[in-house]
Amino acid sequence: MVFAAPGEALARAEQVLRSGPPPLDASVAHQVIGIWQRDFGDLGVALDHLRRARDFAARADCAEREADVLGTLGVALVHAGRTRQGLAAIERGVARSNGHTRARVLYRRAYACWVLGRHKEALEDVRRAIPALRQADDVIWTARALSVRATVHLALGAVDRADADFTAAELLWETTGQEHDKAVAVESRGLAAFRSGDVPAALRLLAEAEERYTELGTPPFMLYIARCEVLMAAGLAPEALAEADAAIANLVRLGGQCTRKAELLRAAARAARSAGDAGTAVARAAVAVRLFSGQRRSWWETHARLELIEARVAGGAASGRLVQEAAGVADRLASFGAPAAPEASLLAGRIALALGWTADAERHLSVAARSRHAGPPLARMTGWAAQALRARAAGSGRGVLEACRRGLAVLDDHRMTLGASELRARATAQGAELAALAQQASLAHGGPRRLLEWSERWRATVLSTPPTRPPADPALLGSLTAFREIASRAEQARRERRPVPALEREQRRLEREIRSRTHHIRGAAAGEGARFAPARLLDRLGDTLLVELAVLDGRVQVLLCGRGRVRRFAGGLLAEAVAEAEHVQAGLRRLAHPGAEGRLAVVEASGRRLEELLLGAAADRLGTGPVVIVPPGALHRVPWALLPCLRERVLSVSPSAGSWLRARDTEPPPGGRQVLVRGPGLATGGAEVPEVASRYPTARVLEQDDAQVPRVLAELDGAALAHIAAHGTFRADSPLFSSLLMADGPLIVHDFERLARSPYRIILSSCDTARLASVGADELLGLVTALLPLGTAGVVASSAPVNDAAVVPLMLALHKGLGAGLSLAEALCDARAALPADAVHQATGWAFAAFGAA
Repeated sequence: MVFAAPGEALARAEQVLRSGPPPLDASVAHQVIGIWQRDFGDLGVALDHLRRARDFAARADCAEREADVLGTLGVALVHAGRTRQGLAAIERGVARSNGHTRARVLYRRAYACWVLGRHKEALEDVRRAIPALRQADDVIWTARALSVRATVHLALGAVDRADADFTAAELLWETTGQEHDKAVAVESRGLAAFRSGDVPAALRLLAEAEERYTELGTPPFMLYIARCEVLMAAGLAPEALAEADAAIANLVRLGGQCTRKAELLRAAARAARSAGDAGTAVARAAVAVRLFSGQRRSWWETHARLELIEARVAGGAASGRLVQEAAGVADRLASFGAPAAPEASLLAGRIALALGWTADAERHLSVAARSRHAGPPLARMTGWAAQALRARAAGSGRGVLEACRRGLAVLDDHRMTLGASELRARATAQGAELAALAQQASLAHGGPRRLLEWSERWRATVLSTPPTRPPADPALLGSLTAFREIASRAEQARRERRPVPALEREQRRLEREIRSRTHHIRGAAAGEGARFAPARLLDRLGDTLLVELAVLDGRVQVLLCGRGRVRRFAGGLLAEAVAEAEHVQAGLRRLAHPGAEGRLAVVEASGRRLEELLLGAAADRLGTGPVVIVPPGALHRVPWALLPCLRERVLSVSPSAGSWLRARDTEPPPGGRQVLVRGPGLATGGAEVPEVASRYPTARVLEQDDAQVPRVLAELDGAALAHIAAHGTFRADSPLFSSLLMADGPLIVHDFERLARSPYRIILSSCDTARLASVGADELLGLVTALLPLGTAGVVASSAPVNDAAVVPLMLALHKGLGAGLSLAEALCDARAALPADAVHQATGWAFAAFGAA
């Protein structure tokens, strides 16, 4: 009962003990409490009850009862880090038992061996236990034994065998009332799905398992460890680190299993390294190594040592000793049959290369490269990274590019299984090294055109296909509606200076629920279609010049595309450009308010400095025609119209050359329908909307109660032109919750992603609507990038706070140009020129940019 209805089992056992039971019954009751405390509570309390259970069994003179308790006690001692005592207790249990009881004790020894990483011994014990359990028609314990065998197979990388055992176990569980065991089965299927490369299924199954654990009131520490691993593979390392640290704190508070604490520390170390926090990674990994060593868990200790070395290297360490340590770890992992062995060999090879030890590097990298043809996607990525490094060390540019092409193709297939745009974007971080190696090889061995091709190969890939839309999901729609209501109530409370903590907690809960549900969506496994071709770009550009900025080794490379060729110019340091762009943003924020005219000269000087850093000599080669700027993610906040050479020309911005081509080829929808939306609380009341509406007699105007999210989305779907005047809020912590304020609450990016087709042209006239978060290798998440894959060919939006009053004449002039048949970029250029010459209006014009090609 303790794994069917844990709370009831605990209460019943305590009731038995209060009745003054005979020794046999007391032994069972103490064992139940011991199991409950071991798995869900205080391990010290568990050991006390299990020792009493053993003593009462001895007083009852029942060898089978004593053997059963010794098996349970042994597992608890192993979880407490007392490995030698635990295994000795289980051995006594095996010696004192026969038949059916002996099979159950063998299962417990197999489980203990799995915890310790002794996989061969675990498989031998379940091989002996399963036939005896089946012969006794013991469904529950047979299912448990199959589950342990499956988990061992997973640890050894035998996913198909694991899946077969998990499936067989789950069929048995369905015939029982073992609700906790059923939750474990769902969790196990989630881990198996992850090992086979299906991240959305893994997240969905782990979420289902957590719901089951919550209903039972049992803390799922193994689930936290599994989810950390899946979150890291999905590019959500900060979330994984937060989850691991919270689980560790909860485990320590409960006085729970030391073994699980060590495993969580290892997961936290890996997550911290992936999140770029090498110091935290070193600290967590060092403690994990010490705990695993004390627990005599060599398999786990070796994996934790790999994390420790990787964290030190991430922190800048490189030495011959580290090469030797990484090689030793690789040898030990290989002897265990651990799938992580190639990762350790790759690490040893990387360190050796950094030291200039080419012979040692080749030896280690050749071992790591063997994994490129088999296994889950990220394991094959490891192999192709090793192969690319081998080729670079050998001076083979062609070999580097081929390895990078094959490795990124593996990651493409993996990303396309992810339906959520956030996961697709973040997963690209796994390919950042391969993309950088390819760009370096292109620069050294190819030429500007090849560098352009490889710069495009791994830039803004998320925008190449729309996110997978979920089927009509009532739960997701309900969560979105509840989120809007709570967010609206919280904003109202802030205005009235009432307490908001409870509302903010509920808002955060709903945000987690919405993110979780979108992460479960599986993408189409099909490829992304034709690859980017420089020749096609040059053909489609016509009189337009496209300037793509690539970043290699921290320096900007300017690729000037047009008039049938691609030319390369050297730019400045990326770090200096990013710092200058932040100074400009601060200046524009000041200039949004009257009285800051003195800042105008400072902002203009920063514009000149940005031109030098970002365009270099290319600034004098732009001619007089239209220009498209394609910046890397780190430079998305640059107000490009501020740069002197771009200030008076038709200018548009695109996340990639490929997305500009797709926008250029996008056809406007039939009917030419216009939609104008005016949200609440604007300083000017959205004063431009009535005047803009007079230019479009058939436009649909949504304001006041009509400007509610469901109605707005319905009207936006398939429109030719949309103008939205509404407060914009950018969420750097969670960019897909960036929003526009409607009458009933925020309209968020997740809402836009449900459109069948977003408006062909869309104008966002409020502050910060063009702000984006740079994630993954070179991806951008935010309002603008959510619209581009969904059918929008052009967007006008602001990357900085703007003066509401100064926006009105800019927007009116913009629509005048559109009415004359101009593109968004052309109309915005003319609108800037028509503004008054004062600082506020000039800053307002610079803050807005045209994205896309409409």
